[in-house]
Amino acid sequence: MIDPQLRAYAPFVGPFDPCKPIEIKTYLVPPQLFIPFQPMGWPQYSPAEALRLGTLWPALYSPYTSKKTKGREVGANGA
Repeated sequence: MIDPQLRAYAPFVGPFDPCKPIEIKTYLVPPQLFIPFQPMGWPQYSPAEALRLGTLWPALYSPYTSKKTKGREVGANGA
């Protein structure tokens, strides 16, 4: 996997499941789970960049890609 925050597992697939099985499921692990405290002097984004990214500290940034927009280009107006 390329993203260290992305984890995957193989769920149980029963022989009598009525739906098509999903062989691999993925989920994101938020970075704050691995940081017990915020040390003093951490690098910070500028205020404008922090508002755009949703966090002041680069170590706590976790990108989000919507499943609806995955695989297609998003225009300048967000649609």
